[in-house]
Amino acid sequence: DAESPPAWLIESDQRIRVAVGGKTRRDSVWAGLQALSGTLDVAVIHDGVRPLVSGDVVDRCIGLAGRGVGGVAGVPAVDTIKEVDGDLRVLATPNRSRLWHAQTPQAFPLELIMDAYHRAFKEDVPATDDASLVERVGGQVVMVESSGKNLKITRPEDLDLAELMLSRGDGR
Repeated sequence: DAESPPAWLIESDQRIRVAVGGKTRRDSVWAGLQALSGTLDVAVIHDGVRPLVSGDVVDRCIGLAGRGVGGVAGVPAVDTIKEVDGDLRVLATPNRSRLWHAQTPQAFPLELIMDAYHRAFKEDVPATDDASLVERVGGQVVMVESSGKNLKITRPEDLDLAELMLSRGDGR
């Protein structure tokens, strides 16, 4: 039950804060941020569906946040990206040399991400990416080069790939 986390989790470590998730990603992240409020200087937001992230990527994101800017894991785009309208007509082809696929973790100074989320709720702005909210309020965000090993497991074939990576020792 998402609203009743097991006691062992709550009692296992005083550094662990358990927050009840919401209906949307934005709601869930906001609940987590509120649980952290006043306890930390840096917030790290990470999707549970990216279990193979490297410690180095996490450390580099946190390092940037500790210096007052957002640190966002990601990889440079290798495919050409097309911008389309509602009828799938191509509107533009951005220069991929300037495009990155954002991943998690995403780390921010706590006050900055709290302000960004507070304003997103006030203005009813949806959030599929935390960094985009920070960008909206004028915060600086820097990409941290990750890799394809920081796989987002959302489809059955993603799980197969993750299992293969782990069996080969690639997921550490």
